[in-house]
Amino acid sequence: MRLGVLDVGSNTVHLLVVDAHPGARPLPAHSHKVELRLAQLLDDAGAIGPEGVDKLVAVIQDALQAAEDKGVVDLLPFATSAVREASNADDVLARVQAETGVELQVLSGSEEARLTFLAARRWFGWSAGKLLVLDIGGGSLEIAYGIDEQPDTAVSLPLGAGRLTAGWLPGDPPDPDDIRSLRRHVRAQIARTVGEFSRFGAPDHVVATSKTFKQLARLAGAARSTDGLYVQRELKRESLQTLVPELAAMTTAERAALPGVSEGRANQLVAGALVAEAAMDLFAVKTLEVCPWALREGVILRRLDHMGTHMGTE
Repeated sequence: MRLGVLDVGSNTVHLLVVDAHPGARPLPAHSHKVELRLAQLLDDAGAIGPEGVDKLVAVIQDALQAAEDKGVVDLLPFATSAVREASNADDVLARVQAETGVELQVLSGSEEARLTFLAARRWFGWSAGKLLVLDIGGGSLEIAYGIDEQPDTAVSLPLGAGRLTAGWLPGDPPDPDDIRSLRRHVRAQIARTVGEFSRFGAPDHVVATSKTFKQLARLAGAARSTDGLYVQRELKRESLQTLVPELAAMTTAERAALPGVSEGRANQLVAGALVAEAAMDLFAVKTLEVCPWALREGVILRRLDHMGTHMGTE
């Protein structure tokens, strides 16, 4: 069957269409993506303003049309931190449902981390052993650890690249004092969670998902996206430590000209790199591997698992 997952994230609204059935690997069929940057459309009271809601409704309507055009029979719509933390979230969700018919499921930070972990586990398999999974989104950082398909522990921190850029790095290029302040803030937040993970022992394999990690790995010499999903892509902490000051000294336009960096994410890359470097340092990770699957795939896999269970009981 043809499934669609509609991801209303802090940076983008992304419709991913896959051909899938229980027990099989979902095959991507179509991708429809719009950069909305909801995390940056919040007003001083933490609400998504009328203009932001208008844009969100219009983008979702376009995504619904794309889903219909591609023959989607089951749409899984969800929203993450930007909507979850908006002070007017209930009003936004009600208006989206009234005007588009879409009932967005708002995922908690823990659910995000757990579904991303499921996707990484399925991608790497049981032989990967104990996994530590890191995911930097626009609004939050998710960290999960475990040996099974459900992590033993999972946390979500308000350390997304878009959120931190908007709140801490107004300059272009960012002011060195602002970078130092953000670096301290990020490390203090992550350090509070390390003990929760260290009691489970060292991971066998450290995995990162998300656009931020993919771009940083590409800048550190990993294969291009056009080389395919199955090429191994790694990021070494040593390479990242060299990259961070270089990226911080650049303007957004200069970063956008780098290989693998999208124009829409170039302004967030310094904040994202600071979070990535802090997480790798504080969790004593020398090398991590980039996973092609992440939250959207986790949502699809969970749906397929439920379908398989129901089919087995009929």
